[in-house]
Amino acid sequence: QVDLVESGGKSVQSGGSLTLSCEVSGRMYHEYSVAWFRQAPEKEREPVAAIDSAGERAYAESVKGRFTVSRQNPNTWDLEITSLKPDDTAMYLCAVRWWPIRGTLTEASDYVYWGQGTQVTVSS
Repeated sequence: QVDLVESGGKSVQSGGSLTLSCEVSGRMYHEYSVAWFRQAPEKEREPVAAIDSAGERAYAESVKGRFTVSRQNPNTWDLEITSLKPDDTAMYLCAVRWWPIRGTLTEASDYVYWGQGTQVTVSS
């Protein structure tokens, strides 16, 4: 059992930057993936970035070059977002599963543990 808590969401102007954090408590298995998803009102939850226990990273095409996922310490994974756009407005959630990325992002149903999310609002 692991618990995830996201933080860092806020209201920002278009073009700005922010960093979201996902703090994980509990035992992490030897192999895992930590992913970031986002969900805007009336839209499907979509994966935007992931990092696994080997350090492999994957990004959605729509965010490549602007989103960077990293591990800050043994229990915290960050998502840095630059050049924010109004379309980035969403609830951002982190999630954990017990196998690696294997080259691509996958859907929400592959993930076992979820945080409650942190809201990002970008104004033009």
